[in-house]
Amino acid sequence: MARRNYIFSTIRDVFSKYGFQQIETPAQETLQTLLGKYGEEGDKLLFRILNSGDYLAKTSQEDLNERNSLRLSNQICEKGLRYDLTVPFARYVVMHREEIQIPFKRYQIQPVWRADRPQKGRYREFYQCDADIVGSDTLLNEIELIQIADDVFSRLKLNVDIKLNNRKILTGIAEYIGEAEHIVDITVAIDKLDKIGIDNVNQELQDRGLSTSSIEKLQPILGLTGDTDAKLDNLSLILKDSEIGMLGISEMRYIFSMVKKLNLVNRIELDLTLARGLNYYTGTIIEIKSLDYSIGSISGGGRYDNLTGIFGMPGLSGVGISFGADRIYDALDGLGLYPENLDVTTKVIFLNFGENEISHIMPLAWQLRKNGVATEIYPESTKIKKQMSYANTKGIPFVAIIGENEIKDNNVTLKNMLDGTQSLLSTTEFLNYFLE
Repeated sequence: MARRNYIFSTIRDVFSKYGFQQIETPAQETLQTLLGKYGEEGDKLLFRILNSGDYLAKTSQEDLNERNSLRLSNQICEKGLRYDLTVPFARYVVMHREEIQIPFKRYQIQPVWRADRPQKGRYREFYQCDADIVGSDTLLNEIELIQIADDVFSRLKLNVDIKLNNRKILTGIAEYIGEAEHIVDITVAIDKLDKIGIDNVNQELQDRGLSTSSIEKLQPILGLTGDTDAKLDNLSLILKDSEIGMLGISEMRYIFSMVKKLNLVNRIELDLTLARGLNYYTGTIIEIKSLDYSIGSISGGGRYDNLTGIFGMPGLSGVGISFGADRIYDALDGLGLYPENLDVTTKVIFLNFGENEISHIMPLAWQLRKNGVATEIYPESTKIKKQMSYANTKGIPFVAIIGENEIKDNNVTLKNMLDGTQSLLSTTEFLNYFLE
């Protein structure tokens, strides 16, 4: 928890610095809220919650005999655990639209659940740390989120690759290859490119109904090389007849031109295979990976122009970024990047020699705690070796020793556990040592 809180506090500090306010939403949402927002594969990963009471009351014996799990699930489950924080946030904005200031900048640090097969970097329960801006169309928001990502990972000392793409470019590509109606199939498939390889992606595209000629037409685009400017120049020639594709290219040019002026610490690049198969993205797409630790995406996000429209509030643009705290945890752990003594909470511990000494110690411990110094008193009067071992194992830097002689002279023997030195201090000197 100390390590997790280090990540949370780092991200929280950055979010706050950029003017975001914190909210929380319930773990449960109605399935009506959740279904249809994450694509076909996302819907399969939703944890559904059985209705309370006699959840089979409204199901017929015929439905039970048919064993259609999806149909039965819709009858016996009205709620599910949230899959991410973005859809619940969109629902929140619509519900509280009369109370919030637009543009609304919020951040949220809470667990989400996915019925996935657990493996390295993939969990059924994990924390997301999201920042979103709704009610503003300007690309300055995207640039700000890129700065936030760079700031967070610089503070955590993680070297990352910040990849960008644009859903409008992907739509333009779908138009160019003559498969505009298959935009979702295309994005879901090519989003897996780095996981399953080009041959398997092509096979999946074919299975999803794309023609062989369309798949062949797609290959040179997925294989474009060179720096960002070169890719965008080549793409401009290919998509010159696609209005939406050219708009996406224009947005990317603006974002990259502005980012160049910021001297970011981490690498930022255009990746035309980046799709992040979530259906609600409409513009910029962001994905971030660690350069030094293989664990998949550790952060991602993008622009979603009409997510709130699903909840009856059309035309409200949004853009956000999400940090996967658990994958970041694994990366920091694997690379040994946590600060030293992060688990140490106690600053000083008093040894316990018995009731007489404890009555003298208690007021001193109370004074230290009252002034913000984390202080312990060893609870039992047991062997000194055992008490010292406890302090050493917990990494407590100072041990205060008050025995008969110290009480008589109003002194404290203070042992520095880091360098092994020991000092005899008056009670006043002892308190001033920690309180100054």
